[in-house]
Amino acid sequence: MRLGIIKAYMLKEFIELIRTKLIVMVYLMPSMILILFGYGIKMDVTHVRTVIIDNDQSKLSQLLTAKFEHSKYFDTTVSYMSEKEALHLIKKAKIDAIVIVPSSFQRHLLQGQKSEIGIFIDAAFPTRGSTIESYIQGIILDTAYETAKKVGIEPEGVISVNYRTLFNQAMRDEDAIVPGLIGLVLLVAPAILAALLIVKEKEKGTIFNFYASPLSRGEFLIAKAMPVFLLHSINVFILFFISVYLFKVPFRGSFALYWFTSEIYILISLSIGMLVSIITNRQIVAVVLTVIITIIPGFLYSGILMPISSMEGESFFVAHTFPVMYFNHIIYDTFLIGQGLASKKLLLYILILIFYLSTLITLGTTLLKKELK
Repeated sequence: MRLGIIKAYMLKEFIELIRTKLIVMVYLMPSMILILFGYGIKMDVTHVRTVIIDNDQSKLSQLLTAKFEHSKYFDTTVSYMSEKEALHLIKKAKIDAIVIVPSSFQRHLLQGQKSEIGIFIDAAFPTRGSTIESYIQGIILDTAYETAKKVGIEPEGVISVNYRTLFNQAMRDEDAIVPGLIGLVLLVAPAILAALLIVKEKEKGTIFNFYASPLSRGEFLIAKAMPVFLLHSINVFILFFISVYLFKVPFRGSFALYWFTSEIYILISLSIGMLVSIITNRQIVAVVLTVIITIIPGFLYSGILMPISSMEGESFFVAHTFPVMYFNHIIYDTFLIGQGLASKKLLLYILILIFYLSTLITLGTTLLKKELK
């Protein structure tokens, strides 16, 4: 291996990155994505605009109303408007939910008789509507069970549920979203920059310098990728500090594991970008193709918005063809679980990432031709 020539190429790439100001994008783009999406993606549902129409005016209905008013999930207004007027408000998107307490609600409940509470929910966004429905049902069932215990009634069907949340005890969106965003950022940013490395040489005609040099294809790829790899390696630490100290995401695993797998993942991202750069002849085409290859699977199949285990059929298979799924599993483990190398599944995923990297490097070296096509 001609280390002197590789060093000269690397120095040229560093100078080029500084001259074209692309080095700013190396650090600005990943941090901006993590901060903007970390604050912007919210899966939790809070401050639901709720109108309660209390037709009973009893102690039980007032207790139910108080539970809504003291919940962080609801912004509650007690009203005596008609059902028609309330529905008109929900159609105009001024409120999100209506709870109608029927007359004789308390009397029927204390006598063990069936009593129905009317609930109307804006379900224009189905996931949000389903979450609001669960919140409302939880408060109503909690009120009914509390009342039954006070008066010594054991109504049939009343169930006491003792639950505990795992891994994300505070149920914070940041704990679920930010670690996954690291996988997205380290897939997209290095790949886009790497996609420009060879194709710009083709556009400028300076690729002929490589054709005429004694440098082998492998040495050329190393010289091209190494500067970007070294620069993005610093992002591994920057993104970690942003996650832990800005977003307050807990870190329960091994930092060495986080660092090692992140470096492998950056190399995979660079290999994807370099491969695109090899097969294209225009920079704009290379960038667009890289964005399609990285951003779409980065969102859909990384587990950020939907657990991979809940996918079925083709989507489950497609998710397992992208490296972001395997890396994000490791990232979630290091941040939220801390099982580390004791997990056989984690070891398997690391081996899959290494295999993925070897395949991409082999493919890129094979497709790169040291001759004019």
